[in-house]
Amino acid sequence: MSFLQIFLAIFLPPLAVAMEKGLTSAFWINLILTCLFFIPGVIHAFYVLTK
Repeated sequence: MSFLQIFLAIFLPPLAVAMEKGLTSAFWINLILTCLFFIPGVIHAFYVLTK
């Protein structure tokens, strides 16, 4: 994981997921999680990036 991915996962989780996986279901799940509650979106972004 690069510094840019870590930075984006913390501050813009959907963008980090979109850069890694594209506009797949992981992106949409992360977008919903980030809109509802920010912290679960960050956790999900780190999960997707490390998986």
